[in-house]
Amino acid sequence: MNVIGSDNGVILQVENLKKYFPIRRGFFQRVASWVRAVENVSFRIKGGQTLGLVGESGCGKTTVARLILKLLEADKGKIIFAGQDITDLSEAEMKPLRKEIQIIFQDPYGSLNPRMTVGQSIAEGLKIAGIDNRSETQQRLEDLLKMVGMSPAAIDRYPHEFSGGQRQRIGIARALSVEPALIICDEPVSALDVSIQAQIINLLKDLQAQLNLSYLFISHDLNVVGYLCDMVAVMYKGHIMEHAPADELFDNPVHPYTHLLLSAIPESGKSPAESMIGSGDESASALNPPAGCSFQDRCPIIEDRCKQSEIDFERIGEDHLVRCWKTAKDGAYQFFP
Repeated sequence: MNVIGSDNGVILQVENLKKYFPIRRGFFQRVASWVRAVENVSFRIKGGQTLGLVGESGCGKTTVARLILKLLEADKGKIIFAGQDITDLSEAEMKPLRKEIQIIFQDPYGSLNPRMTVGQSIAEGLKIAGIDNRSETQQRLEDLLKMVGMSPAAIDRYPHEFSGGQRQRIGIARALSVEPALIICDEPVSALDVSIQAQIINLLKDLQAQLNLSYLFISHDLNVVGYLCDMVAVMYKGHIMEHAPADELFDNPVHPYTHLLLSAIPESGKSPAESMIGSGDESASALNPPAGCSFQDRCPIIEDRCKQSEIDFERIGEDHLVRCWKTAKDGAYQFFP
């Protein structure tokens, strides 16, 4: 595929990543078919920047995150972190790099061990970072909690004593404890109240400016993505359909699926996206997909060519790519007059 961006300052580069999951049936559990969870996914994240990975539930966003974290092994493709190809590294070889890539989980209630105090949970990361001295550990714990807007008094308390927003702050402090370069934020605010969401998003933004962090921000909330992210990649059925700077993507969306997502943002006087774009078979999924474009069952501008062969990225700007030959040639399709 076409290379996205330049090499300058790139902290993470993903190239043509693929991951299939077998569907087994029968007494002998033979492989009957494959779920194409991730298909030729490529993107780059520069140091100090945020890439938003957006799409409907089940499109493969979290699978991409698990592949980057090496919690799953990729079937094909490359994952390059800080100039080093980590795709085929063993667990032992990955261990020194674990502290460089951290994750903030979606569920603040389930991501903390209820049997451990806040201090014990965060201190696990400090041990990995080589901080064993008791007084040094205590000072670092206090600094981390202050950094995320928590009182040092939380050190000796348990997770059930805190609200969801406070638990997510603790999760952020735990991720920061090993001083990572890249943090994967997997729907970090979707389980929180709207008012608390804003606080956590602003905290992430402040921490990025303070510590020069890079984020892979996974979300289905485009309002949040538009506020936080520098670049956006739109994902559908395992494919990235459009990749662009955030401002450009929101002001000038090109792919029909991007239009669908943006038109679904609640806005006074705007018709529901589903009334403008064919609904198709939404669960038709990555299991036995048809030949050609993966969006063909819902696309309002489909042509015969779209059904015949897989569509590659077309470049329409320096960092703006779209997986649609028709809109790349004819320009953005106007769904709303």
